Amino acid sequence: MLKQCVWLNEPNKWVLEHDTLSIVTDAGSDFWQTTHYGFKRDSGHLFGLMVEGDFTAQVHVNGDYKSLYDQAGLMVRIDEENWIKTGIEVSDGELMVGSVLTTGCSDWATGVFPDLGNGLWVRITLASEVMKIQWSADGKCWPLLRLCKFPNAQRYLVGPMCCSPEVGGLKAEFTGFMVTSPRLKDLHDLS
Repeated sequence: MLKQCVWLNEPNKWVLEHDTLSIVTDAGSDFWQTTHYGFKRDSGHLFGLMVEGDFTAQVHVNGDYKSLYDQAGLMVRIDEENWIKTGIEVSDGELMVGSVLTTGCSDWATGVFPDLGNGLWVRITLASEVMKIQWSADGKCWPLLRLCKFPNAQRYLVGPMCCSPEVGGLKAEFTGFMVTSPRLKDLHDLS
């Protein structure tokens, strides 16, 4: 499925081999709109697939996170002011699992990630304008990370995302990217 993706803000260094996308982030790459810091950034790296209607997307991400705000995960985007990203991010010297929802202004929700050394799976399901974000350490058990309203659109750009707002040079690897019809499971079904 990665072979069907297109770049928004193509990084200087990247390779796509088989089912693996490897990226080295550019310095100053970021997605953020206004809140708290006051700036607007739309320079992060997104390798996305155009999707119509409701869907479930997931990807496995592994990274060599070093610098403040290094981040890698999955993004769903309508335009510069309407998107969501989720995954791992460095904050306060820790790896955090979190999400940023942007509908005009960005919010940020985060918590400590129990790094097991094998990366992270992230899954986003959009159905009837409701977005469910889940994460998994093993690809089997999927706890809920976030449930939120998300704007309706004819098409969404969906795919692996990574950024390095400060230093640059994050090495991120994405595998198992797929987009399917929405998984309409009970909220507390962790499969």
